Amino acid sequence: MAEVLDLLARMAAATTVDDVWTILTGHLTRLGFARVNYGYTRFRQQQSIGAPEDAIYLSTADPDYVRQYFRTGFFARTPLYRWTMENVGACTWRWVDEAYAAGRLTPAEAEAVRRNRELGVVAGISVSFPETSPRAKGAIGLIADPGLGHEDVDRIWAAEGPAILALCNMAHLKITSLPFRTERRALTDRQREALEWVADGKTMQDIALLMGVSVAMVEKHLRLARETLDVDTTAHAIAKALLQNQIFRYREIAETDRSLPGR
Repeated sequence: MAEVLDLLARMAAATTVDDVWTILTGHLTRLGFARVNYGYTRFRQQQSIGAPEDAIYLSTADPDYVRQYFRTGFFARTPLYRWTMENVGACTWRWVDEAYAAGRLTPAEAEAVRRNRELGVVAGISVSFPETSPRAKGAIGLIADPGLGHEDVDRIWAAEGPAILALCNMAHLKITSLPFRTERRALTDRQREALEWVADGKTMQDIALLMGVSVAMVEKHLRLARETLDVDTTAHAIAKALLQNQIFRYREIAETDRSLPGR
């Protein structure tokens, strides 16, 4: 219990996504889950996560698996993806093998199970997080180390389940409160500043004076911010940047965040 409380306190004090991820995955590795996948979006659309470029992906798996799992959309074909989109809470993966054996999976899901088996992904735990918005969804998958089966995972879960849930939930809450990188390029400091002044209700002339540039340069910064965020209006750019914690943030936190999608 003391160790878990210490980890929770360290996560609460962390100032970058990297730090939170390192604290969480270090503990999970000691429990037998060296490979961990995390995903989060604030732009969910029914059973879709929305544009993959707007989601955050973190992983401790090897680069080849990350590329296959995230970049090609393989994760969306797995039965566990369907489970996370339809449920909140945690489950071990025993049910996947049972559903596969009983023929209750779709052809795409069954193929995903076979592919995962080839990659040594057999047993594990999934956590689907509760969200405050219907557009948001986050989940984490803990892949059991080679040699560990469903019985081993069941034993770990029986002993460590509450602690695992507490740590995963804290990590999720902390990650979603910090600036994070997506597959889109990041806003520059000047683009962030221009968006922040617009959000504060300043006119173009006011912003030009505050930034020490011309009105035309302010308009350029805003145009490039819209392009970076892939939106059509400045109002939409502000909303999206806020949702991704890209504006109104401590600059020292932003500059030290080294997290990358699927790292």
